[in-house]
Formats: sequence, C-alpha cells, structure tokens
Amino acid sequence: MSYRAWFQCINPHCGAIYPLNAVVYHCEKCQSLLEVQHDLEALARRGAAAWMKLFEDRYKSNAWPYGSGVWGKKEWILPQIDNANIVSLYEGGTNLFWAERFGKIIGLNDLWIKLCGNTHSGSFKDLGMTVLVSQVKQMISEGAPIKAVACASTGDTSAALATYCAAAGIPSIVLLPRGKISIAQLVQPVSNGALVLCLDTDFDGCMKLVQEITKDPTLYLANSMNSLRVEGQKTVGIEIVQQFDWEAPDVIIIPGGNLGNVSALGKGLLMLHDLGVIAKLPRIVVAQAERANPLYRAYQRNFEVFEPIQAQKTLASAIQIGNPVSFEKAVRTLKRFKGIVEQATEEELADAAALGDLTGMFNCPHTGVALAVLLKLLKAGKIEKSERVVVISTAHGLKFVEMKVKYHQKELEFPSHHANQPIELPARLDAIKQALQKAIDERSLSRA
Repeated sequence: MSYRAWFQCINPHCGAIYPLNAVVYHCEKCQSLLEVQHDLEALARRGAAAWMKLFEDRYKSNAWPYGSGVWGKKEWILPQIDNANIVSLYEGGTNLFWAERFGKIIGLNDLWIKLCGNTHSGSFKDLGMTVLVSQVKQMISEGAPIKAVACASTGDTSAALATYCAAAGIPSIVLLPRGKISIAQLVQPVSNGALVLCLDTDFDGCMKLVQEITKDPTLYLANSMNSLRVEGQKTVGIEIVQQFDWEAPDVIIIPGGNLGNVSALGKGLLMLHDLGVIAKLPRIVVAQAERANPLYRAYQRNFEVFEPIQAQKTLASAIQIGNPVSFEKAVRTLKRFKGIVEQATEEELADAAALGDLTGMFNCPHTGVALAVLLKLLKAGKIEKSERVVVISTAHGLKFVEMKVKYHQKELEFPSHHANQPIELPARLDAIKQALQKAIDERSLSRA
C-alpha cells in the first residue's frame, strides 16, 4: 500500500501545498509556517491494531532502518523516502522510567520521566535531525544543488545537525551565540567537522542571520521552522503511548524554548487519536524559564497578544529564546490539548534538577524547569496526585556539568538547597572515621 506526505500551509484560509523535496520553509503565498501532512485516509485503511503490531514487531530490531524509534514508524514520517537515503544512528527507543522515589517525595504515585537525552548526540534533537538530513540526502540524490545544511542553535540542535551530516557526508554550518552555550555543546559540532560560527549575539540574532544566509537555495535550513524536524520529534509522543501498552498518560510536561517540540508532541498524539490507536488526548504543559518566557506571558493573556522579548541569561540555556519561531503552532497545540503554560525561576529549576538527581536522575537544567513546573502545578491543584504524569527530559545532564558543579559548590546567585560538596581530608584513617560519623549523625538527624 502506498502512502503520501507533503508540505501544507498552516493558515486555514490558504492551505497551499508543496512537495517535500521543495526548498521551502514558509508558505510562498501568505508567509505562514508549513507542516507535513499525511494521507490519513490511506493510513486508516490499515487499521489501528495492524499499526500497533507492525510498530511492535519493528521496535529495536536489527532490520534496517526499522529498529530506529523514528524509522520504525516510517509510513507516518516520510513514507516516500528511499531506505538507501535514510541517515540513522538508531535514535529513539529511549527510556521511559517510573520515577518512584521522586514521586513519593512530591506526593505523586504515577510519575514517569522520558529520557530523550539518552540518544547519540545527547538530546531529543536527534529525532528530528535524522528525518531532515535523510530528506536532504534524498534531494541531493535527485539532483538538488544543496552544498550544506545550516542552523542557528543554543547548543543541542547544532550537535545533532553536525552528527547526522557527518554520518551522511554532507557539510554542516552552525551559528552559535558566543559564550552562551556549554563547553560540551560547543565541542560536539567542532568534533563532527561542522563549520562553527560563534557570533556576538543571542539565539534570536543567530536565527535572523541563518534565515538570511539560507535564502541561498544551496544552503538548506535545519531549524525547527522547517517542519521536517517535527516529523521525527513527534515520535516522542507516539513512543510514550507505545511504552504504556498503547494507552495515553494524563499529563505530559515539556520544556519550551523555540516551541517546535510542543507542536511535534501534539502532532504525534493527534495521529494516534485520528487513526484510532488511543481514545483520549493527554493535557500538555509547557514549562518555561522565567527569564525566557514569551509563551507564558502570552498564556497569561489567553494568547490574545504575543510580544517577543529579549531573553535574559538563564541556566536553561537551550531554551533561552525570546522570539520562538513555532509560537503559532504551539498555541494551536495547547488549545487542542487543554494546555497549561507555567514558568520556573532560576532557583526553582536548579533545586528541582538537584532534588531529582538525589533520587537517581542526572538532569539537565531544562528538565529542571519541567520538574519545577510539575511541583508548582501539584501545589496549585492543577495536576491531581492520582494522575499519570510524564516529564520530558530533553537532554543528558552530562552536557551541562558546569552548571551542576557551580550548584554543588554554591557558586550560583541563589542558595543551593540540595548542594552536596565533596569533603577534602588528609589520607588518615582517623580523619575518615570522624567524617563518616559526622555524616551518619547528620543524616540521622535529617530523617528524624
């Protein structure tokens, strides 16, 4: 059975259509964003039970390329692509674990963490980049004069782009805000051979410039305004449902920056719903850092007004974005999913990340934002203690070790309530015994 997909303008009064091999990022008629549409009627003929069985049979298998968490759902992603042009590092298939101890601490029995950072480049961005770079490889094979793929980034996008372009043998270009990303994030595209341009501006400035240079059709734009990325990232929602034996949770909390991941999550869940796999839709919560919160501000006004802001420096550097390009898509998703937007201060996000770490996690600061928002919504009664909640962990904590070191060394601008400092001692048995006794006594008192 053949399936089709295409670009379509999101403006309901326009609806212009473009082929997926077109170098186009906005509607050429009305300048609205585009999204990938699928022939749902054709997909529905297979039936929900048959799709579930197919996806289960492929999951983490060695049959190329279907063992990938993305390409195991190829018919729902890019059905027309040649398998020979797929660039995959077997992304997806990441842990969904029951955060039992953290949940007990905060009074939530059914809390789960989706570890999207447990992937090749260490963030969920791999899910979208495998799709985009594969489509670029397909276009090049068809004769498109694409010389390189370019992106603006706060770190994780550049790492994923450089990784997949290196695997494909396609040059990559990344524009980064100088001094505003972690060392680990910077060294990733450097190591994978990207042309790395560190600019004296913020992410929004980099985004404006990358849109200018990619007006040259030989330079292909890889940011999330390119809806090919959404097709890979939507598998997060699909995979969560699959890992719950094809049942949707009650609430999903996701950190929000440029907001492409919000619409991606919603799109995957809507496909499951429209094709009869799930009967209900979860609520989606977007968690923003207080210092980079344009969506939260718009939410406070019922989305009637959107004003870009100058994002301030935040520990959650990957979502330090004041003018998100996917705002319109995110708002549409939130309205469909009875969405909530909440914010977290620097102290709240750092403490929430550290508290989670004390229960066995190793959180990036963006996951800390989501955990902090979970705590606030629980306290406010906007999430019930009986609900099944999934927090999306977007990146691996090892990419942000500088922040963690400063937290535990108490070098941040606020108190570190869960700091755990190493104890420096002379190499003597009596000193070690004394330190051990003191630590045991203090822990006994704290539990009393």
